[in-house]
Amino acid sequence: MHADVCFLLCACFLCTGALQSCSKSRSKRETTRAERDLHKPGSTLLMRSPDVTKAPVTKSEQLLKLDDHDFTMRPGFGGPAIPVGVDVQLESLDTISEVDMDFTMTLYLRHYWKDARLSFPSNTNQSMTFDGRLVKKIWVPDIFFVHSKRSFIHDTTTENVMLRVHPDGKVLYSLRVTVTSMCNMDLSHFPLDTQTCSLEIESYAYTDDDLMLYWKRGNKSLQTDDKISLSQFLIQEFHTTTKLAFYSSTGWYNRLYINFTLRRHIFFFLLQTYFPATLMVMLSWVSFWIDRRAVPARVPLGITTVLTMSTIITGVNASMPRVSYIKAVDIYLWVSFVFVFLSVIEYAAVNYLSTLQERKERSQNSRQLPCTCGMTHPGQMMMSSSYSEMDMMTTGNYGMSELSDTKQEQFLVHLVMDNEQGAQRPAVTTSSTLNIDTHAIDKYSRVIFPGAYTLFNIIYWSIYSQ
Repeated sequence: MHADVCFLLCACFLCTGALQSCSKSRSKRETTRAERDLHKPGSTLLMRSPDVTKAPVTKSEQLLKLDDHDFTMRPGFGGPAIPVGVDVQLESLDTISEVDMDFTMTLYLRHYWKDARLSFPSNTNQSMTFDGRLVKKIWVPDIFFVHSKRSFIHDTTTENVMLRVHPDGKVLYSLRVTVTSMCNMDLSHFPLDTQTCSLEIESYAYTDDDLMLYWKRGNKSLQTDDKISLSQFLIQEFHTTTKLAFYSSTGWYNRLYINFTLRRHIFFFLLQTYFPATLMVMLSWVSFWIDRRAVPARVPLGITTVLTMSTIITGVNASMPRVSYIKAVDIYLWVSFVFVFLSVIEYAAVNYLSTLQERKERSQNSRQLPCTCGMTHPGQMMMSSSYSEMDMMTTGNYGMSELSDTKQEQFLVHLVMDNEQGAQRPAVTTSSTLNIDTHAIDKYSRVIFPGAYTLFNIIYWSIYSQ
């Protein structure tokens, strides 16, 4: 019995040794075959590179020690105010709206400060640059635009934010922003005006005891592109200023200003407003050279110019804000409208006075007709009461050839007697000389209207073009 057990144990031991020797010999053969294949020319194993992703790499969070500090607090909390320098590069000045009283610009806003918590060891003294993902983990200045209506950070194709950290802890934080801000415009000289607008930058939470904003390089902190241009304005000047702003509930804050001065181009308004208005006024003067009896010619001309001026005034006011003061263009257009309206009134006065004068002449002629008593010939009917003495003088003997010589003598006697009686009545002669010469009104208007309008233009442009 013991012999059988011992035989089985020996057999198991021999089998285990044989299996181990077989596995070792197989692994040795596979290793030898792999080495042989490795040294074969054209083998794909030679093209494999070591997996460097498994090499230990220091993360930026570990290098900057982000987990070791509380970045909800400003740098040097409890100490003096941290200085934050700012500079701006203006990319474009997009629109300026008189109706909304605002402007839109795109700019690169850069902040400079030092945060010792972000310092890191470096043998090459090279800075590290990050995108917007790291910005959310550290402290950055809470800058906002005062009086802004709309603003956004560009995010195409990624968020346009850059963070650069130097080994000594100095930080550069840059972002690309488009902002629409309010601009209080004085349009009393429009369109001969000059406007000054400001973009105001301020910290929202930190007063001047915690954060001190300043321009990094003074007035040179504002850089502009030479290609910036506007359709209606000429950019005259860009400059920067710094002031303190006080809020009754929170305190004093540093505020940075970007001021720019714009002068409006006048040529567009000369073509669209001033020249048409001037031409309408000159067109209304044409009626002074048209006969006063040509009513169908003078009345439509005056009405047309009045309606055209009304259309010009309406069109200009439709594109302007409803301000409570008078603009320079309003003065010009309304004075031009008054000149056009006065030309219509002038013809109405001429027509009315001409009618009165004709009525007086008819009444005088009816009183001055010679006595034709005793004239029984039908030719007496030709002497109508509408004819004056001059008309009878110019007609000669027309219609009286059929009268006898005796009756012609009687007619002449009566005519002479009437003339003598008229000479003895000076009051009637005096009243006839007081009649207004309606032709003279048009003659004087041809000089007075152009002269007055020219004088108005000289005064207007000398005042508002300064």
